[in-house]
Amino acid sequence: MKHTKVDLTKEYKTYYTAKTTPEIVEIEEGKLLAIEGKGAPGGEEFQAKVGALYSLAYGIKMMMKKEGKDFTVAKLEGLWWVDSDKPYTEVSREEWRWKLLIRQPEFVTSEIVERARQEVVKKKKLELVNEVNFEKMKEGKCIQILHIGPYSTEPESLEKMYNLMKKKGLVYNGFHHEIYISDPRKVAPEKMKTILRQPVKKGR
Repeated sequence: MKHTKVDLTKEYKTYYTAKTTPEIVEIEEGKLLAIEGKGAPGGEEFQAKVGALYSLAYGIKMMMKKEGKDFTVAKLEGLWWVDSDKPYTEVSREEWRWKLLIRQPEFVTSEIVERARQEVVKKKKLELVNEVNFEKMKEGKCIQILHIGPYSTEPESLEKMYNLMKKKGLVYNGFHHEIYISDPRKVAPEKMKTILRQPVKKGR
């Protein structure tokens, strides 16, 4: 009996697609693995925590595959913010705070996550996996855009999003959210695709 493999990008189309012009969308609730940290993306803490997140994500995948519920491990995502009133793009990268995320299929429960966590910690001796949480997130109304190009040119896309926010009388309602559609190790910087998403609400 052949089991079908769940592909989350097809399962949750609105979550994983965006246009190259900013638009207002409604984002449903999702279940995610999450780990928080602080410092420059690509720094030591960042790399270690990405590793812990993926170790658990693949641990869950392997466990579910044995039970006949295989799925593709989803794209890496990140929420970004700083502890100041300045936009995070104007603050030193060392001060950036982030929460890295990998979305899970609906059939994954906290009990499954705990079983996989114990296995990964035992097999890989990776204590950092204990810092990964299993959370629900619902962003609701958001403005988003598909950014094509290196991360360094994101401010141009963010400005387009901000202009639409102003035009529609909307204000920030949560952290800046990025979904990394392309793998930077395999894709040239100018061709990289990143979804930039910002939860919003009506301004007063």
